Amino acid sequence: MFRKLSFVCVLLGLAGCADQPTDRAQQYLDGGFSSNLNKVGEINSDKPSDFSAFKKQSAEVLERSESMSLRYEELYVQLQKWIDESSNPAELSNYGIQFAQMGGGDKKGNVMFTGYFSPVIEMRHTPNETFKYPVYDKPDCGSDCPTRAEINAGALAGLGLELGYADNMIDPFIMEVQGSGFVHFGDDDKLEYFAYGGKNNHPYVSIGRILIERGEVERKDMSLKAIKEWVAKNDEATVRELLETNPSYVFFSPKEAHHVLGTAGIPLHAGAAVAADRTLLPMGTPILAEVPQLDKDGKWTGKHVLKVLLALDTGGAVKENHLDQYYGMGTEAGIAAGHFKHFGRVWKLGLQDTETENPWEMPKSE
Repeated sequence: MFRKLSFVCVLLGLAGCADQPTDRAQQYLDGGFSSNLNKVGEINSDKPSDFSAFKKQSAEVLERSESMSLRYEELYVQLQKWIDESSNPAELSNYGIQFAQMGGGDKKGNVMFTGYFSPVIEMRHTPNETFKYPVYDKPDCGSDCPTRAEINAGALAGLGLELGYADNMIDPFIMEVQGSGFVHFGDDDKLEYFAYGGKNNHPYVSIGRILIERGEVERKDMSLKAIKEWVAKNDEATVRELLETNPSYVFFSPKEAHHVLGTAGIPLHAGAAVAADRTLLPMGTPILAEVPQLDKDGKWTGKHVLKVLLALDTGGAVKENHLDQYYGMGTEAGIAAGHFKHFGRVWKLGLQDTETENPWEMPKSE
């Protein structure tokens, strides 16, 4: 017991954790899980439900991916039938739907939820006194690409790789962390989508962790909003030094503005899709999740809402009992996603007598 409790305290960075904390929506309702996917006899959830986004998100999969359609269509159909006729988790098995509960990092069923979004940043095609921070296409540098500090010092200047210029350093950095984003060019009023175009293969270092270690931001207050507030209070040299503690750099590939696509190549709908560890949740997998609800200040409201979400994306930091929920596009989505680091219960779903049956078994490699 002490060992599990200590793990949770370390995971959350909480000091003086004598009692099990619940400030980040931990529920501690279940226990004794031995693996990441666990066969359970029933789902007992008294949370209010909102399944409204599932129909649109699942339709995107069926329309755009033949392989996922072949694998999941029957399961999606039965899930929609259950939503329309019942919505009671205790009756899922009546529709042939099977479920495996994720064990959570604490082995008590508490799965970490974080959030991500698609930023929209203002840029110009040519630099001026204000818009002077370049965003780059990937150079032909193989495994020997420059670090962030070297790029900021001009390692890529004059190579014709500049895709545009921002008026600050933090917005492109955030777009790098998100992996893609929308860009508005004010000089010709065009909106483009900057897709992930590769990286420089240097290790990623969290600037949020650096700010906590330096005592600049309290761990309990750390969020995207807190980082941006710190940036606004400091001069360019100080901000640049912080960003350069992360040697990793992401390059972009401009596309026509379109839907945000996940790793599965499917347009993502806000509140309907998650990035997940595909060794547990292959692309297209539906999950039933008690999703923690936050207020406008990023505090847990004391409530969870039951949703059906689809695993349609991946992320370098999204491993095992960690799900990253897509929040949508723009500033408000960014603020909400930046606050989200809370826990909920999760069940992987499958359909008996189909390729998705026995969801408690580890999936075959995709």
